[in-house]
Parts: sequence; C-alpha cells; structure tokens
Amino acid sequence: MMSITNSFPTPAAPKEVDVLVVGAGLSGLRAALDVQAAGLSCIVVEAIDRVGGKTLSVPSKLNGPGVNDIGAAWINDTSQSEMYGLLRKYGLHGEIQRAEGMSLSLTAEGVITHPYGTLPLDEHDQFLVASVLQTIQGLVDQIDLEDPAAGSIGTELDGMSASEYCSKTFQSDLVVGIVDTVTQSLLGVEAASISMLSFVHYIKIATGVDAALSDGKNGGQYLRVREGTQSFSRKMAETLNPGTLFLSAPVTSIEQSSHTRICTVRTSSPTNSTFHAKKVILSIPTPLYHKISFDPPLPEDKARLASNNILGYYSKMIYVFDQPWWRTAGLSGVMETDLGPILFSRDTSIPDDDQWSITCFIVGKRGREWSLLSASERRRTAWDQFRTTFESASGLSGELNVPEPINVLEVEWSKQEFFGGAPCPVSPPGLLSSVDAAAARCPFKGVHFVGTETAFLWRGYMEGAVRSGFRGAKEVIDLLNG
Repeated sequence: MMSITNSFPTPAAPKEVDVLVVGAGLSGLRAALDVQAAGLSCIVVEAIDRVGGKTLSVPSKLNGPGVNDIGAAWINDTSQSEMYGLLRKYGLHGEIQRAEGMSLSLTAEGVITHPYGTLPLDEHDQFLVASVLQTIQGLVDQIDLEDPAAGSIGTELDGMSASEYCSKTFQSDLVVGIVDTVTQSLLGVEAASISMLSFVHYIKIATGVDAALSDGKNGGQYLRVREGTQSFSRKMAETLNPGTLFLSAPVTSIEQSSHTRICTVRTSSPTNSTFHAKKVILSIPTPLYHKISFDPPLPEDKARLASNNILGYYSKMIYVFDQPWWRTAGLSGVMETDLGPILFSRDTSIPDDDQWSITCFIVGKRGREWSLLSASERRRTAWDQFRTTFESASGLSGELNVPEPINVLEVEWSKQEFFGGAPCPVSPPGLLSSVDAAAARCPFKGVHFVGTETAFLWRGYMEGAVRSGFRGAKEVIDLLNG
C-alpha cells in the first residue's frame, strides 16, 4: 500500500496543558484548532505517522500530477457546509462526480448495460424498489434524531436486523438483496448484522434516503477534491501552534484523578511520553476503546457500545490508466455485481491532472473472505473480475479491450491496527434501545468524546467528523473558561 508520511517534527513534551486531543483526524484537528483559538493550551497525539485518519491521499502515478483518495473521498456543497467551507478556505478544488454514460451490472446470466443512475429492472420491480425507498424514508421521518430508540417505533426497529425487517415487510428476496447491497456499500456490513433502527438512523443523519444514495447535487457522493481529502487535515495541522502535534504516539492509558481533576495520558511512543491535561478530547471509534486502559473504567453504556458496535469491512482497489478508455466507449465507469470480490465501482478521474482512474469497492462478507487470500491472489481475482466485466460490455462501440493499468492502489482498512475497519461503527439489533441515547457523545468526567459516529449530521462522513470536533471543543472551552 502506498502512503504519505507527514514530516512534522517531534516536539519536547510539555508537562501539563489545558486540553489533550487524542487523534489527528478531521474531528481531533478541528477540536484542537478551536481550543487554541480560545486561548487554551492544547496538544494532539496521534497513533500513526501521519495526520488525516481515514482520509489518505496518494499519488496516482510515479510521475506527474494527480492523487487518489484511498480513504474518505466525497463531500457536497449544500448540506455539508463545514467541509465545503474548508474547501474554499484552503483554496482546494472540487471535482463533480461524473454521472453519465452506460453502467454495467454483472449477473449470473451475463453483463447488462443500462444508463447511469438506473437499475436494470422491469417495470414491476422498479415500482417495488421505489415503494421500499419511500417506506424507509417514512421510517426516517418518524424516528427522533437525538433519541432514535424513543417510542414504540424505535424499539420495534431495534428489535430486528435490516434484512429481517425487509423480509417481513416486503416478502421479497429482491428487496432484501438490494437493502443488503445498500448497507454494504455505505457501511461495509450486511443487512443481517445491523439493526433496522441503526440503519434508518444513519440515513436520517445523512439527511434522507435520496441524499445518502445520491452521486448528484445534495448527495453524499457529489464532489471529490482534486488535491485529495487528506489536504484538509494537512492544512489544519499546518496552522496548529508549533510543538503541538505528536505523531507515532499511541495512547495506552487515561487516568483521571478524583482529587486533582487532572487527566494523565500515557503513550507507547519511542519515548513513552506522559502528558497531564485538565481535559481530554478522544477522537477514536468506539470499537477501538479497548486499546486504551481507562482508570476509572468507562461507564457501562459506553463500555457496551465499545464491546458491541461493529466496524465494517471496507477496501478500495484503484486502477489508474493512461487514457479514459471507458469514457471513449460510452461507459460511466460504474460496475455493480453480486459476483466476485468487487461490489461496485466509480470513475474517480481528474481530467485537469490527466489522472484517469476507476475505484473499486470491496466490502462486507465477500471482502472479508477476499482479504484472506495472498496479496497476489487478491489482486488477480479483483482484476480478473474487473477486466472480464468491462470486456463483456462489447457492442456499445465494438469490441472493448481493457488495457493494463499503469498503477494499482490498494488499502484494507480492516487490517490497519488503529482503524480496524471503515467507515463508521454501527449497532447490531437490540443495542441502541439498551443504552442511553447520548452514551456515545456524553463526557466521562474529564474525557470528552468526538468523532464522526457522534455527529447529528452526516455521521460516517467527513462533515460529521468536523461537526463533532466543533462540539467537543465547545464543551471543554465552556468548562475551562467558566
């Protein structure tokens, strides 16, 4: 896997600061900048050797311009106002997601071509799918944003998985399969693993069904960033006060003294640094809390979330080419299938940089099975599926020969020690209705919790991460400034 390591110096550790932030992703860096702007001393400790968290932008090819995002990749310019504001603030450039050409669906009977944004279904099945989406939107409208498990509807939805709900309600294998594809595409988990309430709540926080699924205006997949989404974190890190950022410093323990109200944070960096802070802002996913020893232990509800929340399997395989051969052939670059490791793909080119690429997503159960293969077998099986699918689309403009890529970029987030999966933790049946609604974001003494899974808007996206950073910073600023 290619990676970019930021060359930030390792500063001398201060004995005590007002606020210590754990995690140098978007939420942690946003919180740190606000804390410093309020006149409080602050440091940021990061487990790995770079900033950006689940944003990671790498060169597309050995020479020349162009990057690809092998982590979080999309924003929009409407309902994701914080991310779009940062794009404009830092002088970055948005690239509208290409939404034209013919898409491919690989089935047991062969490859079906259909216009971008449509499903290869007959009139009856299209009507059924539209009815399903309308029903899900109706559920989204009914549940409470801040307390989704409240009321009988919340309890009912949390008592079954998304696949169980759809099977019971629609009695259609087609519907169950489509919803399963949606949960894997968005979250890297099967519909049988996530509670229907967790799924519906995720859609609500993404402002609704249309926005969550859309590549168009107002949608979650509307704009990419020419310079790469990791640029946001790099720009933030550059504006931190000197001597603020500590990389390659995994936190091993957080101790809170009941007498001094000081938090002692220990890391396993080469110097085994110890920090003292009045407040800690923790920006890591709940399933990774077990990597830190808390003294006193976390409250029961937080511990239950940490033990039971699920991080999905999410990988990208990006093929970079010297020419956009699929565009010449009238194709969108989109392939979707239930066969083989790749679930779907998108055109992720940046024409202004002469950067031509298609990103393939390998997620969920099939991804976990594929990940057990050797590196060479993973690449071979994915490429065979990719090439065979596109070459089977011949007839649009004659026989199509897919050229070898000039570069292949790959990342398996589930195999990264300090990530464990992507993009956002979700809850299995029965969990949300058994814990306090504010458990994920509620402070625990001097420790405050941020991260995209705590957001009220666009959870699981970069927008949610930044918004949670604002909230966490405000909490500690208000307390420390009286």
